[in-house]
Amino acid sequence: MKGRVAAGLMALLLAFYLVLVGWRAILFLQSGEPVGIVIGVALLVLPLIGTWALAAEVRFGRNSERLVHRLEAEGGLPVEDLPIRPSGRPMRAAADAEFPVFRAAVDAAPEDWRAWFRLGLAYDASGDRRRARGAIRTAIALERADATAAAPPAAP
Repeated sequence: MKGRVAAGLMALLLAFYLVLVGWRAILFLQSGEPVGIVIGVALLVLPLIGTWALAAEVRFGRNSERLVHRLEAEGGLPVEDLPIRPSGRPMRAAADAEFPVFRAAVDAAPEDWRAWFRLGLAYDASGDRRRARGAIRTAIALERADATAAAPPAAP
């Protein structure tokens, strides 16, 4: 819950910043000066990119959380028995030692979103956030494909 509150606060602060930058962009555009118009256009692009990035991160967080709850309900989350550093993160050597088990599960069942999600958790425990996010994105896509394939066809 603490992470959700922090993410929500950061999202609100970013939204506030984007509104301020957008307002400043409008003022530059209304100046009528060529340099002001160029600056205004550039400042409008930043809030658009920021809004897109914020929406993508919130969507990723919601989808990840949904899969965690689903996997937890199925009893499929890995057991958290790794030694922990004072920072609260797992000891990297211990996480690295368990990593091959999760990699082998994905190799054995590359279409299983559960295996990909657990691999993402293993990457995260090993400190490789980029690959963790990639594996979790793959899990989200596979789970969506499963849900779409399992859904009954729409009535005509």
